[in-house]
Amino acid sequence: MAKATTKGSAKGAKGGKAAKAAAKKRKVNVDSVGEAHITASFNNIIISLTNKKGDVVSWASAGKMGFRGSKKNTPYAAQVAAEECSRTAHDAGLRKVKVYVKGPGNGRESAIRAVHNSGIEVTEIIDVTPQPHNGCRPPKRRRV
Repeated sequence: MAKATTKGSAKGAKGGKAAKAAAKKRKVNVDSVGEAHITASFNNIIISLTNKKGDVVSWASAGKMGFRGSKKNTPYAAQVAAEECSRTAHDAGLRKVKVYVKGPGNGRESAIRAVHNSGIEVTEIIDVTPQPHNGCRPPKRRRV
């Protein structure tokens, strides 16, 4: 008896996911010029493709692509995430982007290259990594 209810609930949950996926996969037409924001931290890389106003057309990250732990901050993970993100945006109609790169992570160049190779033309690359004015506070003086 318990097995029958488990199967029924799993079947219901599966149908709910399919309905959500169908609702998410709606076709959105965007203008052909936009921006690509690449945030490369030491732990992950996040790629967001937006229109000129800043509304996100598609996004992806190394964590979303299934990479875990130290594999998230590799150039390959950045490339896979950028390909997935730009494929979705290309289908929506995005053709040219101005790339804004932020952070010190490993996958910066490979993400830009992957966006360009997927059919979206990169017109400009701008580094918007924040610079500290006076650095962070030094540690307390050591007492022995």
